[in-house]
Amino acid sequence: MRLQRLGDPGHEIPVAVDDHGTWDLRGLTDDIDGAFLADDGIRRVREALQAESLPALEDPADGSALRVGAPIARPSAVICIGMNYAAHARESGAEPPTDIVVFHKHPNTVVGPFDDILLPPGSTTTDWEVELGVVIGRRARYLPSREAALECIAGFVLTDDVSEREHQIQRSGGQWSKGKSFETFNPVGPWFVPRDELGDGSGLRLTSRVNGETRQNSNTDDLIFDVAEIVHRLSRFTVLEPGDLINTGTPEGVGLSGRFPYLAAGDVVEVEIAGLGSQRSTVRAAEVAS
Repeated sequence: MRLQRLGDPGHEIPVAVDDHGTWDLRGLTDDIDGAFLADDGIRRVREALQAESLPALEDPADGSALRVGAPIARPSAVICIGMNYAAHARESGAEPPTDIVVFHKHPNTVVGPFDDILLPPGSTTTDWEVELGVVIGRRARYLPSREAALECIAGFVLTDDVSEREHQIQRSGGQWSKGKSFETFNPVGPWFVPRDELGDGSGLRLTSRVNGETRQNSNTDDLIFDVAEIVHRLSRFTVLEPGDLINTGTPEGVGLSGRFPYLAAGDVVEVEIAGLGSQRSTVRAAEVAS
């Protein structure tokens, strides 16, 4: 079972997708959000699928395909883990960290997996970062163990932690979020996959391509701090709420390495994680009011 949100921005329809079709969830929930997850929404969807009580999603009357939105509604927090693959830390000019490096993105950076990435005015250092995203399903506060942390995870998504490096590094004032929170800088999706269908997030191949050329090719087994450890450690200094999104870090092969050019208008960015689908985003120049 996979969960999706389909439709125009702000008007997405929650659906479940399985081998038999696409099923309308509006009889169960208004959206795929923190409230849905906290209210045992995944179990309720499975029971409805088993009972064959969900209506099939009708195709649009005009025959056009529905836009694929982010599979979770705008989260209350987007928490990111930096330099969480040793090779990426080295290509960034840093030693692998001994504790999780944490920064935040504004929740309104979250867009759909096929939406455009808008290049900030004047930017020449906008970068791609394929990442495994973790979605919290229950409140996580001072968790006692890794096992308890796993129980707080609702599922996983594919994310692209788009970054503007000049703002992140040279103009940061020591805080990375300045280079991370431009509009459209966190494409998510196409699917939300429940944790029990994907395990603990280990052993997943993740890749990125720009204009068809491979940039990143790695595996979540190479995470310095794995999914359970990330959630466990985060809970020791912040309260995680249902629906929160955690970006777990990116492997080597980004523009910051100096091996590849940064993104420019017209570029096509593709990211993929085994079991979580793929994204395809076109880079466009952001329009600025005169």
